[in-house]
Amino acid sequence: MSNPIPEDLRPAVDRGLLAAFGTTELDSATAMSGGLSGAAVFRIRVGGIGYALRLTLSRDRLRDPARGFACMRTAAQACLAPTVRYACAEDGVAIMDLVEAQPLFSYPGDGGPLIVELAQTARLLHETAAFPPLVDYLAGIGELIGQLQTGGLIEAAASDELAERFTALAGVYKTAPGDQVSSHNDINPGNVVYDGRRLWLIDWEAAFLADRYVDLATIANWFVREPRHVERLLETYFRALPTSEQRARLEVMRVVNHVFAAVIFLNSARDERPGAELADATLAGPSLAQMHAGLGSGEVSFARWDDRIAYGKARLGAALVGLRTEAFAEALARVA
Repeated sequence: MSNPIPEDLRPAVDRGLLAAFGTTELDSATAMSGGLSGAAVFRIRVGGIGYALRLTLSRDRLRDPARGFACMRTAAQACLAPTVRYACAEDGVAIMDLVEAQPLFSYPGDGGPLIVELAQTARLLHETAAFPPLVDYLAGIGELIGQLQTGGLIEAAASDELAERFTALAGVYKTAPGDQVSSHNDINPGNVVYDGRRLWLIDWEAAFLADRYVDLATIANWFVREPRHVERLLETYFRALPTSEQRARLEVMRVVNHVFAAVIFLNSARDERPGAELADATLAGPSLAQMHAGLGSGEVSFARWDDRIAYGKARLGAALVGLRTEAFAEALARVA
């Protein structure tokens, strides 16, 4: 059997296999996509049963397996994440049950039932034991905006306006008492697995204690396609008709989520190709709605560097539009 697992990581993997299964023998191993996290993920079979093997390749303040694995274990104990068979933060090795994924577009209904299950999943997650803290969410995004400004990938007019408007936002918005919860912080379609019956959350690298509206806004921005489903998201999550403050907090955090996604995509693309210059450093290009439609049809792929740039620009454009609106100003004033 050809083994795609890097040779220098095999001793750590063998320690995990031995602890989890009492053997280091693999029936098979196939590389899978690790998303934007930089982790290496493999589909392995041991004793005829499939599992997911995740290897942490890079470490920094965010990519800390000690925190990420702790959050993953808590979520697995709450039956929100696949069962964890082994996790060693020192080696950066984790082995989980493998969930055979069905396409999210095959989820039954008009999109509303998917929103309902996502809202229920978020509520259950937020009721678990508190995740380890990491950083103030808005302060962390502020640091990422600074990196975007110094990186020079996008025109200064856009990144400077973003920095100015976001600084004003961060100086006003405060998390409400009781709203610091165990948060996944990145509930996007790549981290939601549908097995034909229910949803599972995976990839806990960005998880830490954060404002509950981070997850709610992420769900809204990635999965809501009809305005009425925003109300359904809040009503399901809170088990009651949402208040004006709850609506306002979601409105503000949806703009924050656009900022977060923009800087994550653009900064990671810059790091991938240091010194790269774009032919068009403006925000011209497909809209966010067009990008999401392309992702759904397969015309857009995050495996392509140019598509990740286009998506980051679309998110940045959406963030700036949102920050300029009267509706955003009113929502921010309501929760200030």
